[in-house]
Amino acid sequence: MAASLRWKSFFEEEDRPEKPRIYGVTEIRSPQYSLFSQNVLEDVFETMGQFVDGLKFSGGSHSLPESYIRKVNDMAHRHNVYISTGDWGEHQLRKGPSALKHYIEECKRLGFDTIELDAGSLEIPEEALLRYVHMIKSAGLKVKPQFAVKFDKCDISLPGSRAYGAYTVPRPRSYVPRPRSYDYVEDVDLLIRKAERFLEAGADMIMIDAEDVCKRAESLRADIIAKIIGRLGVEKTMFEAADARTADWFISQYGPKVNLFVNHSQVVDLECLRGRKVGKNHMSVLGSSFRLL
Repeated sequence: MAASLRWKSFFEEEDRPEKPRIYGVTEIRSPQYSLFSQNVLEDVFETMGQFVDGLKFSGGSHSLPESYIRKVNDMAHRHNVYISTGDWGEHQLRKGPSALKHYIEECKRLGFDTIELDAGSLEIPEEALLRYVHMIKSAGLKVKPQFAVKFDKCDISLPGSRAYGAYTVPRPRSYVPRPRSYDYVEDVDLLIRKAERFLEAGADMIMIDAEDVCKRAESLRADIIAKIIGRLGVEKTMFEAADARTADWFISQYGPKVNLFVNHSQVVDLECLRGRKVGKNHMSVLGSSFRLL
């Protein structure tokens, strides 16, 4: 006999509403991150689909067969899960508006719902990225810019022309830096200023990269996170929770409404944490015991 799980129901007085949600969003990594098979991904949606809001394609997924991408996207949509491009095809975005228009058309044809723009690594002027936001929104897709706290020194305006306070020069790095510059600066106010402009232009949510912010629970930058959430709002930001301890910290500090990007293996534990702060008690999520069919 097969056993089916009786997942808990969400009511207005509980932690968050049913999907589609605009806060308390859980987005998971795509197959490319952990080499899922299509069947494993289907199992994830079948068993945990009501707790998964989005699926992010990344890690070279633009090289996956078109038939596979369409099958995964169709499967996700059947479970009311949105699809984000991640860095799918970001090389096209550097080629200008005409290439972007083609890219948007391809994303719509393949069933993507959200286009993620890496505001740092794309090395595109801010004004051009803002125009990209307008183009994507006009096409009926959502936009999620991604930001990191560290900036190349050449991205920082000269003294006297900056909108916000001073920056802090980080400690020297032990590894070989990116080709553009080995001078990095930490400027949370600059990140927030840029993020605010993207939100004003129509961006739906801001993704904060885990690097130098929340990659490890023991070195998590609570000061940076507090400033970002304080200025942008918990509903307009999403943080990458690199491990279960990081996700635990976010929920304990900011409650079930915080938006997190996690590995698929963290979904149930994360849902337990979101649900009335019961901790990792899976029975609170499963409800009563297994029901045999």
